[in-house]
Amino acid sequence: MKIRETTSSDLAHVLVLYPQAFPEEELRPVVSALLELGQGVLSLAGFQEDALVAHVLFTTCWTDGRDRPGALLGPLGVLPSYQRKGVGSSLVRTGLEQLKKNGVKQVFVLGDPGYYRCFGFSPERQVLSPYPLPAQWADAWQSTTLAARAPLAAGTLTLPEPWMQPALWSP
Repeated sequence: MKIRETTSSDLAHVLVLYPQAFPEEELRPVVSALLELGQGVLSLAGFQEDALVAHVLFTTCWTDGRDRPGALLGPLGVLPSYQRKGVGSSLVRTGLEQLKKNGVKQVFVLGDPGYYRCFGFSPERQVLSPYPLPAQWADAWQSTTLAARAPLAAGTLTLPEPWMQPALWSP
């Protein structure tokens, strides 16, 4: 599989992927809005031959109005026929390595603890999600620090406007 940053010519393929990867969720509006931001968003895609089969976004974030040394991982979408084959893992690892090189201190995710644990994520209690999460999601709010960098200051995570919608943070 080839992994590279997306370009504007990939947008249509990215938007076709998400309803297939998440048939019960409508993620295209937030994905489109994040991709339109450009700066502060790392967009990686995985290609099998010339077909886009997976996509992930990492969005710059911060706490309490400080500098922006953090990133939020998500969404991560993989076509069903490529799931459970290491495609998503390859995208996440590539993204984490690139963020580390760019000086990002800490990466956050709201996702399956069993899946994200293999990348070094663990439940996050110091930096809160932008909106309150249901109690059953407490361990799904996770983070990992990159290298020996200090984590973000405790507080509430601030993200660009596309992420600041309560519906994205609730069941």
